[in-house]
Order: sequence, then C-alpha cells, then structure tokens
Amino acid sequence: MVPPADPLGLPSHIGACLFDLDGVITRTATVHAQAWKQVFDEFHIPFHLPDDYDAYVDGKPREDGVRSVLAARSVPADAELVDQIAARKDDLFLALIHQHGVQTYDTSVRYLHAVREAGKKLAVVSSSKHTTEVLHAAGLDDMFDAQVDGLVAEKENLHGKPAPDTYLRAAELLQTRPIDAAVYEDALAGVQAGRAGHFGRVIGIDREGQAVALKQHGADIVVKDLGDLLPNSGP
Repeated sequence: MVPPADPLGLPSHIGACLFDLDGVITRTATVHAQAWKQVFDEFHIPFHLPDDYDAYVDGKPREDGVRSVLAARSVPADAELVDQIAARKDDLFLALIHQHGVQTYDTSVRYLHAVREAGKKLAVVSSSKHTTEVLHAAGLDDMFDAQVDGLVAEKENLHGKPAPDTYLRAAELLQTRPIDAAVYEDALAGVQAGRAGHFGRVIGIDREGQAVALKQHGADIVVKDLGDLLPNSGP
C-alpha cells in the first residue's frame, strides 16, 4: 500500500490522475448493463448479468463489446449485425439516462475535488461516445483538464481498452509521463489498459465483488470506493 501520509493514497511522484467514468465517477455502469441486457434479449442472444457484462463488454468500445459477446455465443459477427446491435444499445442507453438522469458516487466526487486541491491534473478516459453528455448531466463539465472518449478514439484511430492507447493519449494531453500518472478503473479491460501503458499506479475500484480479478488483470491496489483512499473518510 501507499504511505498513509499521502492525502490521495498515491506515491508522491504522481502528478496526474486519469479516471474512467462509468462505474468510477458515475453510476451509469448499471445503466449500460441494463441496456446491453435488453438489446441482446431483443436479438435472442443469451446475455447474463453481471458476469457477461464484466467479462465481455465493460470498459470496451461498443462495437468491440458486441463482437466479444457474439464470439462467446458462437454467433457470426457480420458487420451489419454488429452495427444493428451497437446502434440499438446506444438508443436504449440514451433513453435510460434521459428518463432517470445520471447519479454520481459522492465519495468519487469528493476525491476529484481533493485531487484538484492537491494541485494535480485530471483527465477522464472513457470508451463512451456520450461522455460529454453524461458529465453535463452529472454537473461535472468543468472538472477535467483533458477528455479522451469514444469520439476522440474514433477520430484519432486509438485502440480501445484493454489497449492502453486512450490512457496514453490522456497523459500526453496533460503533458505527463505515464509513470507519473495514476489510472482509476472498475473494469477488467481498464486495469489491463493501465498495466499495459506502464502507468505509475493502477487503482482498481471493486464495485462488483471482483477484487481478485482486478488484481490479476493489473491493478496495483484495489479499493471498494475512492473514499477509502481519503484520510478520515467516513461512511
């Protein structure tokens, strides 16, 4: 573990913090999971929560997630089918967040403010093409110094998680070496990306009882909540 004197639970050389969005800052991971379940039900393709969400789609670009599920079910992943499922999932997700709004993890928001107060740089790194919309709905528009999302990845031809490309791009935008940046992830693909990019600290957030798997996939430490890294954090 890190020295307890550090107010953010980080090694002293870390100057930038790179956060996944869904499941780390916002509670939209459950909304994504609900949309995935509904779309695969509509296409009569077996999809079981939470295991299939964690194993095949969490943290990945939408089309890659579709291909992963189809491969696991031995369904040919022709381009038209992939596009249909991906587009329908997108429509369902947007309908759900417009209907129910976007909730945040309060302790994660406190941690973001603590990072800002400590003088460190912040970036949000998400495979979602709706990152800007989600941040706006969550009231976090002005929190981050850089944003690398699904739209940026598509425009710049960046490989999605578990490849490290999007995190490396965020570090570049913050003018920070990967070794001097920390990655915060709740997805197995995300911690893999952090490890593959040789970041200075990869922190896994265990929302679904997969602490062992997060460690196995590359997390240096695993916490239940970002509040666990803050001093004197109460419930």
